[in-house]
Amino acid sequence: MARLNADQLAAHLQRGLAPLYLIYGDEPLLALEAADAIRAKARQEDYAEREVFTVESGFSWQNLLASGNSLSLFATRRIIEIRIPTGKPGTEGSQALQDYCARLPDDTITVVTCPKLDKQAQATKWFKALEQAGTAIPVYPVERTRLPQWIAVRLAAQKQRADATTLQFLADRVEGNLLAAHQEIQKLGLLFPEGPLLFDQVREAVLDVSRYDVFNLSDAMLAGDAVRLVRIMEGLKGEGVAPTLALWALTQEIRTLAKLKLGQRKGAALPQLFREARVWESRQGLVQRALGRLNEIRLVAGLKQAAALDRMIKGLARGDVWDELLQLGLGIART
Repeated sequence: MARLNADQLAAHLQRGLAPLYLIYGDEPLLALEAADAIRAKARQEDYAEREVFTVESGFSWQNLLASGNSLSLFATRRIIEIRIPTGKPGTEGSQALQDYCARLPDDTITVVTCPKLDKQAQATKWFKALEQAGTAIPVYPVERTRLPQWIAVRLAAQKQRADATTLQFLADRVEGNLLAAHQEIQKLGLLFPEGPLLFDQVREAVLDVSRYDVFNLSDAMLAGDAVRLVRIMEGLKGEGVAPTLALWALTQEIRTLAKLKLGQRKGAALPQLFREARVWESRQGLVQRALGRLNEIRLVAGLKQAAALDRMIKGLARGDVWDELLQLGLGIART
């Protein structure tokens, strides 16, 4: 029926409720907030009863179908929540979801939640049935470039504001950890009155709750953000992340870029190349910008550096592994 971004949900709910919502993605805070917003709107519309089905070992899909086919005992309107933590309902579950969508119960709002689903999962019959029966809401981590604005919107909701420098500082401190970011923003609302926030106030109040992973590292390299790349590399090293993982993340991206460059040289269309390389739609802009500034010579040199680093990690060559990892990332980021 429709697909919405999480930030479009509020406007959608003002126009009315859909009969079914599918929330999926790898950002727990945004998924939780989306489900809460739907429940709140449903309560306003007198959906008073709520049933929750969690798909786990031994789950009976017949119980779900029976509930959908039965009338509410205590209220005329109800919410049915179907939680699929693995994102894999199985053969029986797939058919049950299709049957459920074919005969959506009256006076019922259904909310289905799943983790991040890859393109293969989104091509399944059960996913398509859910999407066609209602509204799909994918929730993805907030991109680094959008994080200061995301923070500004949250501050505005509690009638506070901050200048660009302060927002950037906050973004640096909470990157990669939206739930902790949400808690820190709430704390600012408790500590300080409505109105402008001073940089010194925020610096003293906010903890460094940033949490990096190797995917943040590769994103910084693709974005050409050398300063952020250095900060993330230092964070990973300090957290005791194995250098093998950092090398894997960087090498995967460089290898993908090299394949895309080769495909472009042979005349293939970029959308087709993205599909073949399994580049997610949410990352295609980032990858395309990196392709625009990098040439094949630089990418081949990067792969050779990565091979030398692999030998170093295995003890077959001498050198400072983390320093060489940094040089590898900066070599791509600064090109």
